[in-house]
Amino acid sequence: MTPHTAPRIEIDTPEALLAQIAGRLSEETDIVTALGAVEADIAQLIPFVHCDVCLLDRPGWLVSHEVGIRTRWSRASGRVDHAPIRDLLQGRCGHMLTEDATHDPRYTYPGASCEPILNHNLRSRVNVPLRVMGATIGTLNISDTRIGVYDAATVALAQQIADVLAPSFHILHMAERARRSGRAPEVGHGSEEGLRRGALELTQALEHERQRVGMDLHDQTLADLSRLLREVTAEPPLPRATLASHLSQTITDLRRIIDEAVPTLLDLFGFAHAVRVHLERASGDAATVLEVMDRTDGAPDQLDPTVRSALFHITQEAINNATRHAGASRITVTVDRSTAHTLTVTVQDNGCGIPATPARQSGLMHMRTRARLISAGLEVLADHGTVVRVALRVQS
Repeated sequence: MTPHTAPRIEIDTPEALLAQIAGRLSEETDIVTALGAVEADIAQLIPFVHCDVCLLDRPGWLVSHEVGIRTRWSRASGRVDHAPIRDLLQGRCGHMLTEDATHDPRYTYPGASCEPILNHNLRSRVNVPLRVMGATIGTLNISDTRIGVYDAATVALAQQIADVLAPSFHILHMAERARRSGRAPEVGHGSEEGLRRGALELTQALEHERQRVGMDLHDQTLADLSRLLREVTAEPPLPRATLASHLSQTITDLRRIIDEAVPTLLDLFGFAHAVRVHLERASGDAATVLEVMDRTDGAPDQLDPTVRSALFHITQEAINNATRHAGASRITVTVDRSTAHTLTVTVQDNGCGIPATPARQSGLMHMRTRARLISAGLEVLADHGTVVRVALRVQS
């Protein structure tokens, strides 16, 4: 059954369809059935003959899952540097759009795995990135046999669809990789339900994070720049030293927003260094004693990048709670191995502790969600302050 003949319920607005896609994804526990579950909804938003999701797999390789016409793309993994969408996967462009891919050298360059494009006349194509926490994890690719079907409006709509798909497909791909490597137990009913809840909660958490960054930029950066403009154009203008000081503070605040959204230090210098820098920035108080101890010789940096990123975000949230709400004079982060197969990260402070009914629980919810999604245990304990400990099973 093709997307053009698949039965579907007509829905008035794209927003309602996108919400329906998110709801369907929360009920699925593998990529193939998940893509099939939303095939008709995607086709109602953007008619297609072929649609596939490419996901970055082991270094330099990708895997594809498709609906509509079935091609060789989903029969075996492929190399990123041979993919018709390599420019998008390698970050050289923000999207790809073509009226006729069969005559577009970006898709049919020498060595490209472009046989399905040529054999099935996949002419009109739109390709957009799938992103999680700012990182590209793959692409959403939509094709039609007609020439010139898609335009810039299609690109924007495809990106909205991709933003809904990305968290769930990322989680399902992580679970699939874990099963392949033998690191995950068989999925039972209870863990299926946990995976569904985790996918939905992460989708919501990512949307909240997007809104938070937008609000920070609007409420702080835009306001600061507007104030600077008034100060520069005032008669008489403020002294240059004062303007330079205000501009420097605006740059610092903007850098903080960027650092919180994309933890580049984690990629550049490793887990322990990124934690230490975040701890120092979050504290902002020279009187607070801060300590970061890694007793594992950099074990977190040997983890899958996505798992390491989730572990960092859990640690980051625990540090934020300690610095913003606990009134602590000492904060210690310890990376250790409780057993040969268990990596632990502990954030301990000597502050006032967590109230029995905290006014803001989203931070704790995000930590628990991220821990569940990487199959880690999370403890929040009272011990002359607060202890947050995440334990992750790893290979020795």
